[in-house]
Amino acid sequence: MTVLDAPAPPAPVRDDTALRLYRAMVVGRAFDRTATTFTRQGRLAVYPSSRGQEACQTASVLALRPTDWLFPTYRESVALLTRGIPAEEVLTLFRGDRHCGYDPLAHRTAPQCTPLATQCLHAAGLADAARMRGDDVVALAYIGDGATSEGDFHEAMNYAAVRRAPVVFFVQNNQYAISVPLSKQTAARTLADKAVGYGAIGVRVDGNDALAVHAAVAEAAERARAGAGPTLVEALTYRIEAHTNADDDTRYRSADEVAAWSGRDPVARLERALLEEGTLDADGVAATARTADELTAALRRDFVAPPERDPMEMLRHVYHQPPHHLREQAALLAGAPAADEGPIARDGEPR
Repeated sequence: MTVLDAPAPPAPVRDDTALRLYRAMVVGRAFDRTATTFTRQGRLAVYPSSRGQEACQTASVLALRPTDWLFPTYRESVALLTRGIPAEEVLTLFRGDRHCGYDPLAHRTAPQCTPLATQCLHAAGLADAARMRGDDVVALAYIGDGATSEGDFHEAMNYAAVRRAPVVFFVQNNQYAISVPLSKQTAARTLADKAVGYGAIGVRVDGNDALAVHAAVAEAAERARAGAGPTLVEALTYRIEAHTNADDDTRYRSADEVAAWSGRDPVARLERALLEEGTLDADGVAATARTADELTAALRRDFVAPPERDPMEMLRHVYHQPPHHLREQAALLAGAPAADEGPIARDGEPR
């Protein structure tokens, strides 16, 4: 039966969960700030900031099991860091060095997806395969509000609902698809309402409340694990920085709007709550800040120059039997005659 959940109430505070979320958000924000600085220094080709969305990204990761799978977009750098992926590997994509700098299987995290919503199909397919095999696995697909206008999102939602695949579609509604506001994306009352048409469950949650996000995703994951099918979680949040360093956000939103949302900062909000109830003290705040400083100092030290890559990698693993035009390119790159058959080797010759 289709169910549309009401907005989640404030989640009860559990000290261990709340502190883990706080530490992850503080470290994530420091990482995000450093990555943004790298773009200004020309050390990254592009970087989509996560500032303002830390509660969504940390809480969604920590609500899952390590054996579950993440299917991130290009904006989920803080989620990847929270997953345990080394900071320099998270930034590989934005350096333009490789499409993915980490081992997806080792971290149960698919490569960061740049095309909108295509990762939803990948998540639905993996989750359904896990269901058929009897594996106790849930897939979480991250998308933005703009991606809900893409056909791949609708196809993935429909497929997952029909197959009762254990997927959580996690929409970070940060109010803009680059420069397009939500009001020009949909006439629906909420994005969570879209789940109803597919026979799935829709949940709307305050995306700047880390504990509420954690509770909503954990509940959706366990529901999926129990065979109840997918859930669409809409987390209301805001992108404080521009879409990327290549975007001029002053052309489509006001400084007053950004300032108003900055006042709802998820990191400060959780810190204030934890201090007021005595779960966190000044020493804990300082210790967490030191942890963040240590990570960013190491990142600045190690993220100096891109590693040398074999340019033949661009051609070597595209096809098992490469077509002639790729063979010609490999031969030109290697300064060797083009081969007629076989995989492309390091020197351009067939193996």
